[in-house]
Order: sequence, then C-alpha cells, then structure tokens
Amino acid sequence: MMDIELAKRYLEEKRLAIAVVKDGKLIFRSQDRGIKPMYILASQMKEQIKGSSVADRVIGKAAAMLSIYLEVKEVYGKLMSNKAVEILLENNIPYSYDDLSPYIENRDRTDICPVEKIALKAQTPEEFLAHLKEFLGY
Repeated sequence: MMDIELAKRYLEEKRLAIAVVKDGKLIFRSQDRGIKPMYILASQMKEQIKGSSVADRVIGKAAAMLSIYLEVKEVYGKLMSNKAVEILLENNIPYSYDDLSPYIENRDRTDICPVEKIALKAQTPEEFLAHLKEFLGY
C-alpha cells in the first residue's frame, strides 16, 4: 500500500487529526485540532518528516506552507483550500482531497481562520513559521 493511502487509512480508522507515514510506517499522529501538530513537526521533527506522506483533516495555506518547509512527499486533506492547492502545485507536491473550499474558516465559522490570515501575509514558509511561533506563544 502506498504511504499516502496508509496515512489516509490511519486518519479515518484511528479518528486522528493528522497521520504521517514514511516507508510504510506511521511516524507521527495527533488528535489535536488546528495547526499545532504541523507546528510540532516543523519545529521539532523536520529531518524525520522529510519525504513522508501527510494526511490531515484540514489543509489550508498554513499547512501547505509547512508541508513545503518539511519537504514532504505528498499531502492529503479531507478539506483543502484553493490557496493550499495553488501552493502545493507551485512546489510540485502531489496532493489529493475530498472537499475543496475557497478558504479555511475559523472554529465558529464567522471568518477566515486566524492562522490562515497569518499565512496569507507570509511570502515564504520560513517567514510563516516565525509568525506562527509568535502567534502560538512559543
């Protein structure tokens, strides 16, 4: 089974928020919502994640930028934004999704997600990561 298919299976069967598979093995998983799991990967596990397949419930521009920073092999999002597709395409990262959305909403669905607002202003994954660290208070 391909790594991305395995990651998708873990995402569904284990009811995870994110599943990362490399060389046929689950190397990271989390049930935490939002960008926090991707931030942990980017700030603590960059070398281990390089070349892996990521399946996440939500992939917006923020998660797409972190995927580029992490040099992942491929990305699946149950929900993916148009901006995420654009960025993954520009960086030649294969992607798939179940649902496509113009943008990622905040939790109460009244506006665009605050992390996405930060990502929209960032020009590079490194710039976004620096702003995200500040936003998360780390």
